[in-house]
Amino acid sequence: MKKYSDKELIRRCLKNKSDAQRMLYEKHSSMVYTVCYRYAKNVEDANDLLQETFINVFSNLEKFSGSGSFEGWVRRVAVNCAIRHYQKSERRIDDGDIDYSPDAQTYADAIDHLSAEEIMHQINQLPDGYRIVFNMYAIEGYSHKEIAEHLNISESSSRSQLTRARVALMEKVGALKKVKLG
Repeated sequence: MKKYSDKELIRRCLKNKSDAQRMLYEKHSSMVYTVCYRYAKNVEDANDLLQETFINVFSNLEKFSGSGSFEGWVRRVAVNCAIRHYQKSERRIDDGDIDYSPDAQTYADAIDHLSAEEIMHQINQLPDGYRIVFNMYAIEGYSHKEIAEHLNISESSSRSQLTRARVALMEKVGALKKVKLG
């Protein structure tokens, strides 16, 4: 099978070449699934988000300007799909007070003993609001202002949710460390 650059695949997709669509999907689906899974509560939701992302990618391919990386553009489409999915479910992000702040060194020590899959599992166990803000800020690099705009919350709510996510992760990771190390 011939290898094509993203630019060539995009050009061919815009001409409705199904083989190019398949190749573009195969080239980027693993990365997109990883993004979707970070935002989804389960594998089924991640698969739905993957499908929705590529529907949006192919429907809006002519909007890709080519000025940045295609992978980055596709990643943004995936994140936006995940945010829309979250908003459709009408879950609200809570602004409550933060009660607990464990020692950061304990957290860092515990993280050293976990695999990437264990860390990802712990992130996926966070409440929806915490998980989405954590992913957008810590993994995707959105600012609190951008998160607030996307989720229709205040910047302080975004900061609060991130802090709560970190605290919850510290608690979960600390508990896992105790179990693993005895």
